[in-house]
Amino acid sequence: MVTGELKSKIDRVWEAFWTGGLSNPITVIELMTYLLFIRRLDEMHIQREQKAAFPKKMIENPIYNEEQNDIRWGFFKNDDPQVMYKLFSKQPCT
Repeated sequence: MVTGELKSKIDRVWEAFWTGGLSNPITVIELMTYLLFIRRLDEMHIQREQKAAFPKKMIENPIYNEEQNDIRWGFFKNDDPQVMYKLFSKQPCT
């Protein structure tokens, strides 16, 4: 059972989604999963950057290239919601 501090943190997250207009739990879970996935990708890329920094060589199998830095978790996590919406509603390049 979830109690105490963890429960209050979860309640705050749900309240933020609810006041933002998202009341469907499935939609909330999808959004949270997407954000956690993006965060993990950024963490993996940072690890590869750090591994390449010591011998000062190129990153092996980079996850992001220079043009994609704006969609990395560490770059957009503190942006305004409107900025994030514009960023992630861009049409894909073909």
